[in-house]
Amino acid sequence: MGKIMKRILAILWTAGILFCAAVPAYGKTAASAPSGQGLFLYEEETAGETAGETAEAETAAEGTESGGAGGNSRAAENLPENQQGAALSQVDLGITAEAAVLMEASTGTILYEKNCDTRLSPASITKIMTLLLIFDALEAGKISLDEEVTTSAYAKSMGGSQVFLEEGEKQTVETLIKCIVVASGNDASVAMAEYLAGSEAEFVRLMNERAAGLNMNNTHFEDCCGLTESPDHLTSARDVAIMSRELITRYPQIRQYATIWMENITHVTSKGSQEFGLANTNKLLKMSNSFTVTGLKTGSTSLAKYCVSATAEKDGIELIAVVMAAPDYKVRFVQAQTMLNYGYANCALYQDDDAGREILPDIQVVNGTEEWVSLRYSGPFSYLSMTGEDLGAVEREMVLEEQLQAPVRHGDIAGRLIYRLNGQEIGSVDIVAAGDVEEAGFLDYLKDLYQMLVL
Repeated sequence: MGKIMKRILAILWTAGILFCAAVPAYGKTAASAPSGQGLFLYEEETAGETAGETAEAETAAEGTESGGAGGNSRAAENLPENQQGAALSQVDLGITAEAAVLMEASTGTILYEKNCDTRLSPASITKIMTLLLIFDALEAGKISLDEEVTTSAYAKSMGGSQVFLEEGEKQTVETLIKCIVVASGNDASVAMAEYLAGSEAEFVRLMNERAAGLNMNNTHFEDCCGLTESPDHLTSARDVAIMSRELITRYPQIRQYATIWMENITHVTSKGSQEFGLANTNKLLKMSNSFTVTGLKTGSTSLAKYCVSATAEKDGIELIAVVMAAPDYKVRFVQAQTMLNYGYANCALYQDDDAGREILPDIQVVNGTEEWVSLRYSGPFSYLSMTGEDLGAVEREMVLEEQLQAPVRHGDIAGRLIYRLNGQEIGSVDIVAAGDVEEAGFLDYLKDLYQMLVL
């Protein structure tokens, strides 16, 4: 009974303040009650090759696109709170390509780099951004895989690597994705660019916009396939790794296309029906590896020399190896393989998500239309170690506010889940409100009072 009376008095007191605020002649403006500053702490401990060459020649020439500079190589840069990694000292992997990067996909941590911010011509690895925009459109429901795309005269006119689409020929979006990622078809890339944006020029504008959104600061695209000889069509090894990471982590279904070794498509034109064979330009798929190759894209022109963005997976760890301006087509694959072998020999990944976490309590809301709001974790946590640390010794500590002040919006931060290893913080994940709670008004308090008195 005492608890009920206490609640009634609190409501009457608040209602009185609100009444005075509503009638200035009879009172001063009400001050909102302060939110609590205390913290609840919860702690728990969690349980813790030889480069093979292929004798096969490229079955498709890849576009027609600049060189860079030599420099030092180094390993290891960290990216932010819920995606962390431990740094490594300098290493020499004998990379002779002009630029290279090895990145871990879940954290974005760079494990090795050589001239990774040097601006170079990318040739057909440009198509990684083209594919990214295609999958963006699929996710947004703007297009579907079974929609048919009609080839324009302009798309047909593309030189370099192509799948020989005819003007007026129709192919599905899914078939054109295969033509782009497997056979590096310039004609297929332009056909999709025109279908999505109306023109290649408008599609290229969208490519540059997407690149800016990913902080690809050394990138500028001039076409959608890398065929251009423009000296302004440039990117960097780091930026290629960034867009590759976005593609494979956001759209993991790209694997099912990027790992096709050979497949036939059917040209149906006024001349009749004819089979055409697609052959994958990524020879890493058939090299002897200690990891699983999952993609991604090759590129070569006289200006760009030989490039590859290679993706792989082993023991739950996804790595991206980018090689730019290699001296010949075999070297790019061998050196990508070298970086991947190095990465898998030296890194271990700690991952934590909702499945292994404590269920979050609701948190009290002060002066809200609801007294409580539920909480959620803002996302998974990853930590990449390159120093042989015991990741079974990672500890977690939950730090929560005592209460939140209304109004509360979905995503408002209510605390953190902090991760520590050997006493050092290695990252954290925000704990946020899972819903909205509006600030209570005068009528809300009267309604609350009425319900309590009736009860």
